[in-house]
Amino acid sequence: MAAAGARPVELGFAESAPAWRLRSEQFPSKVGGRPAWLGAAGLPGPRALACALCGRPLSFLLQVYAPLPGRADAFHRGIFLFCCREPPCCAGLRVFRNQLPRKNEFYSYEPPSENPPPETGESVCLQLKSGAHLCRVCGCLGPKTCSRCHKAYYCSKEHQTLDWRLGHKQTCAQPDHFDHIIPDHNFLFPEFEIVIETEEEIMPEVVEKEDYSEITGSMGEALEEELDSMAKHESREDTIFQKFKTQIALEPEQILRYGRGIAPIWISGENIPQEKDIPDCPCGAKRILEFQVMPQLLNYLKADRLGKSIDWGILAVFTCAESCSLGTGYTEEFVWKQDVTDTP
Repeated sequence: MAAAGARPVELGFAESAPAWRLRSEQFPSKVGGRPAWLGAAGLPGPRALACALCGRPLSFLLQVYAPLPGRADAFHRGIFLFCCREPPCCAGLRVFRNQLPRKNEFYSYEPPSENPPPETGESVCLQLKSGAHLCRVCGCLGPKTCSRCHKAYYCSKEHQTLDWRLGHKQTCAQPDHFDHIIPDHNFLFPEFEIVIETEEEIMPEVVEKEDYSEITGSMGEALEEELDSMAKHESREDTIFQKFKTQIALEPEQILRYGRGIAPIWISGENIPQEKDIPDCPCGAKRILEFQVMPQLLNYLKADRLGKSIDWGILAVFTCAESCSLGTGYTEEFVWKQDVTDTP
């Protein structure tokens, strides 16, 4: 990702990639699957990764590798976004930031190899270098353990029950094979690498506002004011949505726009946050936009179900402007969800 203060916007695209490229030691930006945790200590626990609305475990949505050049304490830096995918809720969102210096206890000082490792099997790593165990279902911190084998770990009773029903009941007596016998729990999103390109300059088109003077000329004053207000609202909505469409026209498959400190592009005139709506970081610094997730990502998630499913217009992720140093822990940041508004 671009250095802090750089103005060009970087666009993210979802592409298939071999499993080894999406592991923690490759410092990936990626969608879905299990989190490729950066720091192996101080992971957010089950309470931090529970939906604030329905209380159920959140699903890992994506992570962005976004180091800050010139900042020794943020040589490695990642943003991790989680969402609730359980109907009828499908609304909870939480985001966390983690950063490490180049010399740390988890990774080599040298850059990772561009070549695949000798073993490229699909086994799932469920224990980090710190010793922390991960949930077999979601890949998040797993403080709970199976009371029979004491070798299967979970973030919650809900995920333990799910895993028991989908195979652990049969494999509980074969703990040596756990990493190779993880069933499809239908909880993780499909996994993709986020590939980055710099956005080309796009000249916004001039959007003409409609003239409503003729249709209101013979109306009563009260009705005229009401229609004029509606017209202005609809015209503003049209302008904002047209600007959004123009901005993404050259790269319609973009799933993410990264530009630390830039202004987001909104899809609607409704529910745009004011400065007071973005809480300051606990360190006292303001939060600034880090990146926004585009609605095109929904096409890759295969999350549609009968009834309600996850949906958004824009997810705008705001992080500490100072990217305050937090050791090896993860700190929660702020995400603003803007839905697509249907205008009459």
